[in-house]
Amino acid sequence: MPVNPIQSPFDEFQAQIVPEWIDFNGHFSAGFYAVVFDEAIVSFLSFLGLTQEHRKKYNVTTYGLESHITYENELILNDPIRITGQLLDHDAKRLHGIQMMYHAETNKLAATRELLSIHIDRSKRRSAPMEPELLERVTAVQRAHNALPRPSQVGRTISIKSGPPSS
Repeated sequence: MPVNPIQSPFDEFQAQIVPEWIDFNGHFSAGFYAVVFDEAIVSFLSFLGLTQEHRKKYNVTTYGLESHITYENELILNDPIRITGQLLDHDAKRLHGIQMMYHAETNKLAATRELLSIHIDRSKRRSAPMEPELLERVTAVQRAHNALPRPSQVGRTISIKSGPPSS
């Protein structure tokens, strides 16, 4: 058994819905889902090896290229939440993952965010391949996360299946 097994999925972010995140309907505001998902991605990226120390040592970071949030079940004031992360795919420059937000007590899925990020050389402000030790860690996580089921929200597009509206 490995000394440091890879969490599959990554599951270390928890928070509680605060008054500032509540909208006029009395539930978690759509805009704050993105804010909280962004807070949670920091720990997921560190888990992948893109720690603050790594970023500073190599003057690198990641930028988001595309993001898609689905809203599955309502959250309200004071609800405890947890967010998991799953690496879906990667190459030398890009990371494709999904975050799953759950009500922390009922374990009911509340929302998902699928995200495509790119590795950046901050001195050039351009994409650049990951350093070998980072790519090695990401590849190890990818192997572990490949055993997880692929969430149904992955790759979804926005559409109305019934066709164009009638006049």
